[in-house]
Amino acid sequence: MNYRTLGKTSEKLSAIGLGCMGMSWAYGPTDETESIATLHKALDLGVNFWDTADMYGNGENEELISKVLTENRSKVFIATKFGFRFRDGVAGPSSGGNTYIDCSPDWIQKAAELSLKRLKIDTIDLYYAHRIDPKVPVEETVGAMAQLVKEGKVRYIGLSEASSASIRKAYAVHPIAALQSEYSVMTRDIENDILKTTRELGISLIAYSPLSRGLVTATMPDAEQLPDDDFRKNLPRFTNENRANNNALVEKFAGLAKAKNATAAQLALAWVLAQGNDLLPIPGTKRRKYLEENAGAVNITLTPADLAAIDALVEQYPVAGERYLEAGLKMVER
Repeated sequence: MNYRTLGKTSEKLSAIGLGCMGMSWAYGPTDETESIATLHKALDLGVNFWDTADMYGNGENEELISKVLTENRSKVFIATKFGFRFRDGVAGPSSGGNTYIDCSPDWIQKAAELSLKRLKIDTIDLYYAHRIDPKVPVEETVGAMAQLVKEGKVRYIGLSEASSASIRKAYAVHPIAALQSEYSVMTRDIENDILKTTRELGISLIAYSPLSRGLVTATMPDAEQLPDDDFRKNLPRFTNENRANNNALVEKFAGLAKAKNATAAQLALAWVLAQGNDLLPIPGTKRRKYLEENAGAVNITLTPADLAAIDALVEQYPVAGERYLEAGLKMVER
């Protein structure tokens, strides 16, 4: 495993992180035994950067991770998030209007205590605001997060899916170590002023869904074949009307990967890594075999010609469909 430095800190994080959401939520049936084995395999592979959130399974994901984290605390840099809440206390990938954003100072204190309890640790390494709360000035949110740092409950703070303006306002209150946003071959929205802002301020970009929620791996079934509890079933990019174009892109991409003696997933991750040393992708998986495959991406070197071929392919087959439904899009880049 290769390692990259987190923002302006001295923390060395695995160049390929581990997104843990699917172990408990949103991606169909779960298997705790395999998930636990995957977490142990991550330790074996040197994947020390694990990502979760209090909303994943309504706390269940943090509790699952604690079963491996507590006995290996010094080997793991754990990131979690707050901000999404469920009105009736029930989490689900299709909860839709059941969720709302709460980044108020009062909730931040409570949310942090709850996450610490579920993770069974004393300090969260990286604590994110999962989204920007339009009802609360970002300066107030970050001020409350900074208080957690002073109290020793959090080491570093981050934002997720924030706009350039929000990042700058936040940074004026307290150093921001990381911005987590969706970024992949198929989702490049942040290449506008957001990525320029993070680089100007020395903030790492944590790329979630670097495999486009599995779409770019050339292994995804049609939407109607997905389990009802898989939230991708309703995402625009996975609908039949958009799959023809997207499948053409994915098939050609798989051909480029084969030419590099790599899988499509490995090529997609290598592409993210090649965009700069300040990027850390966190592909999610709940299975050991995919974790090993993902980790292998650090061994792939892309030439300027390789990168140009990928860009040309995306231009030839522009991605069809938004990454979220309308309600989800309203929560990003604000």
